Amino acid sequence: MSRVIDPHVHLFNLEDGDYHWLQEGYEPEWSDKNKIRRSYNESDLNQSGSADIVGFVHIEAGFDNSSPWRELEWLERHCKLPFRSIAYLDLTSDRFGEHLEKLKGFTSLVGVRYILDNAAQEVLSDPNVLKRLEMLSDNQLVFEAQLSLPDQGASCALADMMQQLPNLKVVINHCGSPLQLNEQWMHSITRLAHHPECYIKCSGWEMFNRDWSAEQAKPIISFAIRQFGLTRVMLASNFPVSELACTYAEVWQRYLKEMKWKGFEKDMLIFENAKRIYQLDIE
Repeated sequence: MSRVIDPHVHLFNLEDGDYHWLQEGYEPEWSDKNKIRRSYNESDLNQSGSADIVGFVHIEAGFDNSSPWRELEWLERHCKLPFRSIAYLDLTSDRFGEHLEKLKGFTSLVGVRYILDNAAQEVLSDPNVLKRLEMLSDNQLVFEAQLSLPDQGASCALADMMQQLPNLKVVINHCGSPLQLNEQWMHSITRLAHHPECYIKCSGWEMFNRDWSAEQAKPIISFAIRQFGLTRVMLASNFPVSELACTYAEVWQRYLKEMKWKGFEKDMLIFENAKRIYQLDIE
């Protein structure tokens, strides 16, 4: 059984958290959101089939965006596996610095996310946002960038930001949201791969295609590897959103069995890179 660090996991605590995005009438407007509208905890990661989940990176899931440290408090009380936290932090808020200082008090914190999506170009071009991202760089924290890389304006804005902040570690979420292997996405990937502190997680296929397959995803992953190099690419689940398409076990079945990576490639993609990038203490 392959040892895996899953670098993109969401756990839900619906009793204590907000998670308004899971309710009807909020984006994303998925008709099947009710399938994952329940609490998920660390024990749900045991259902991984051929993967031995030895650690994970928890990505903010909307527990409480007004007090994002509450999510980290809950995680650090309940999680037993080695893990790191990516907290929610609003790049456009005047309270950014105040909230960052509070988040820094949690041992699991390794970075922050503010979902950019269609606002990526506008947000990343804001001088105040650049100053806040510089604070992340100064504190050696990761910025998780969720945006659509087929959007050339967005990818140019991200590249310009990294040019100004060369020491900021940026991890692109969900492979940059490609619907398919197309020229616009490929151009963005090639542009961003020139920045040595830019990394990419391959996940989130179900958000664009509920019927995604290994055959469809592997060419996209392979192109990312060719541009970024094997040491800057990670395979991830996006659990439990991934369950809108297939079980957690099936995600890892597709990655580990159907995609047929060579042994050293697989170890880098599912364990070594995540361990190094997110500073997980696992032998």
